[in-house]
Formats: sequence, C-alpha cells, structure tokens
Amino acid sequence: MSTTTVHLVRHGEVHNPGKILYGLLPGFRLSERGTRMARLAADHLATADVTHVVASPLLRAQQTAAPIAQAHGLEIETDQRLIESGNHFEGLRVGHGEGSLANPRHWPYLVNPLRPSWGEAYRSQEARMVAAVRDARIAAEGHEAVIVSHQLPIWITRLSAERRPLVHDPRRRQCGLCSVTSLHFVDGHLADISYAEPAAALYPGAVDATGGKLT
Repeated sequence: MSTTTVHLVRHGEVHNPGKILYGLLPGFRLSERGTRMARLAADHLATADVTHVVASPLLRAQQTAAPIAQAHGLEIETDQRLIESGNHFEGLRVGHGEGSLANPRHWPYLVNPLRPSWGEAYRSQEARMVAAVRDARIAAEGHEAVIVSHQLPIWITRLSAERRPLVHDPRRRQCGLCSVTSLHFVDGHLADISYAEPAAALYPGAVDATGGKLT
C-alpha cells in the first residue's frame, strides 16, 4: 500500500503599497513579513518526506517555494498550471475609484457570479489544478510533494477534492497566507485532507491580495 501526500501551499504576503488586485501582473514580490511567512511554512514542512517541489511561475510563489526546496535539497520545478486566476479587476483597487463596482464599465463582467464572469472560470481552474496535483502525486509516489500556488486555485482544488460546489463566498475560504492544505492519498486515491496555518502568528496587520487587511 503506497501513501503519498501533496501539500498545497499558498504564497506569503506580497509587497503591494498601491493596494491593488495584482493578479497575474509580473514583479510582485513577497514583503518582509511574507518572507518570514515562507520560512515558517518551510519550518512546518522540514520534517516531511518531501521529494518534489513545484511552484507557479509568479515571483511570489517562487520566493515562497525557495526555503521549502532548500530545506530538502531540491530544485524548484515551475508549472504554468499553478498560476493565479485571471481577473478583470487586475491592476485596480477593488471597491475604490476605477475599481468600484458602481462603475458602469464593470457591469458586463458582473452578470454571472456562478462562472464567474469577471475572471477565469472555476471549471477551468479545477481542470488545470487537478491535473497538476495528479502529476505531483505521481512524481512523489510514496513520499510527499509540495505545490506552491495562489488562494483561489488552491481553494477550488479543495472544493473539488471534497466534491463540493465550486461556487462559493470568497469570505469563507480557508486558505490563509502560507497555509498548507494537504491531500493524503493511499494507492492513488484521496483518503484525507488536512489544513494548517504555520504563519498565523504573522497574520495581524497583514494585507491580502486585494489590498485589504486580514485582521
């Protein structure tokens, strides 16, 4: 009987002085606090039997993966399927000025929250993330793999694994900064899911992807 675990790690806090929704924009790096969060995630996984580390190509994910890979003497593999979801509001301060939902130019993108119409479809995210998890599980068969990605793709993966509807309230996502969502497989079949927040002590005052305070 073979047991394999795939850990889904969300990146740490991002340096975002403009408090915009940065999405797929290049160059957004971890803040100083985000770097400390990444180290805590690495400490949390230090005793795990990690043989494979793969990350989204975006800088913040690569920086979060770095201390995890280093702790296990591994190179980071990059997988485009792990990238953040696209969003019409990218580059804007959501709820303020040009990013205000009251702005008529945004209304055509708000007609279908079930898809959602403002960004990449949930089903599209599910398909690419499930495929990436499958490949990571195979690469680490009998051991553990780490995937570093972004909040929404990770949450969609968990909803899919738990056979729950992909449509959800964003305020109810259980996917904090540098959190670890672990998928435990036995002989290739999902047996259990666990969740940890090794960087929770650094959450007070931290800023999320839309520029809002976490607490």
